[in-house]
Amino acid sequence: MATLIIAEHDNQSLKAVNLNLVNAASRIGGEVHLLVAGYGCQVVADSASKITGVGKVLLADSAVYEHQLAENMSQLIVDLAKDYSHLVAPATTMGKNIMPRVAALLDVAQISDVIRVDSDDTFARPIYAGNAIATVKSLDRIKVMTVRGSSFDGAAEQDLSVVIEVVDSVYDAGISNLIAEQVVQSERPELTAANVIVSGGRGMGNGENFSMLDEVADKLGAAVGASRAAVDAGFVPNDMQVGQTGKIVAPDLYIAVGISGAIQHLAGMKDSKVIVAINKDEEAPIFQVADYGLVTDLFVALPDLADKL
Repeated sequence: MATLIIAEHDNQSLKAVNLNLVNAASRIGGEVHLLVAGYGCQVVADSASKITGVGKVLLADSAVYEHQLAENMSQLIVDLAKDYSHLVAPATTMGKNIMPRVAALLDVAQISDVIRVDSDDTFARPIYAGNAIATVKSLDRIKVMTVRGSSFDGAAEQDLSVVIEVVDSVYDAGISNLIAEQVVQSERPELTAANVIVSGGRGMGNGENFSMLDEVADKLGAAVGASRAAVDAGFVPNDMQVGQTGKIVAPDLYIAVGISGAIQHLAGMKDSKVIVAINKDEEAPIFQVADYGLVTDLFVALPDLADKL
């Protein structure tokens, strides 16, 4: 029994979530292998080979895998699946795009958003926006899973490297291609990897007022996020959205400003170690999960906070 992790990367560096997945996969039992599929991504494979707990790295380096298109990646993964009992990917945009197609091609059920591993065939996952936890036992010969990285600690890295095996299989489905990619450049840490996040909601009033969050975030070395309400209102781009339909985060400190605490938002950040809420509505649901709450006008509290930092 062995587990294959489909690594998320940008062809230059390995995403931090892969460390969490290695830790989760190690709880299943058996060897843990990691697939790096991309183009010009040898450096990524080298990094992956130094993760504690990884027994082998598979490297599929081809132009058809450069953007990890699901149509091409799924065929590669299915080809490798015969040697594995578990196929694991992060519950990110990448994993959610690829793994359903893999499960369909293998004719098995997908186990989505795993937050706990009980055994090699039994897993826990949130349902009803995190209000209940379902324990799922799978009888499929191959378990196809997406894992919520924030629910597991990250594996350590070591100086010793494991073997990197080159995979020659090249699958070009020929039914899709990447037209354009828009990447927001920021000096701040990535939302899913940040230790501190400052998020704003509809209470911010407009997009210009998010600059008040920027000032606090700069002093804390934090990432800036937003609720779906703020994104839907056009205040900020959707890559800043935290929540069930956005990014799932679990930083050391999460500061929610002008966010009421709709269930969809709580599902994406309630695993944060410390939650601070600033809202003038004392009945806001966000206070039910907050470790510290400040009932006041955010337009008064934010400048004061920035001054004292």
